Amino acid sequence: MRRISISLIAITLLLLFMLALRAQGSPYDLSWRTIDGGGGTSSGGTYILSGTIGQADAAWSSGGDYALLGGFWPGEPLCAVDFYHYARLAEHWLDTGCNELNDWCGGADLNHADGVDGVDLGLFVNEWMYYCPYDWPLK
Repeated sequence: MRRISISLIAITLLLLFMLALRAQGSPYDLSWRTIDGGGGTSSGGTYILSGTIGQADAAWSSGGDYALLGGFWPGEPLCAVDFYHYARLAEHWLDTGCNELNDWCGGADLNHADGVDGVDLGLFVNEWMYYCPYDWPLK
């Protein structure tokens, strides 16, 4: 009798542990949405979500050397250094003869010297997944 109760307790604890792990692994869905007219903060447990409502739908405009991202919070930056920019750099990999006439090999010669090489790749990697610098040539 005692052996059965210890086994039953062990199995019960194991099942409870597995249920607790499953509850922790629930996926989050923080989809981007806009609603015009309100706002605030929601919280639950250790999580806090702040929202901005009552703004015009976010968009961006540009002209000359200026760019403007509309809305209170940028949902996406005007530019983030990503695989698109990496592909542009790769198109010109090891090109030489980069100058102002060919826009420094399509912007890939980031340091404007010696063509597209490891130095340019190092400069590129330093900006990876950050907002593009103001004068980012690979836009």
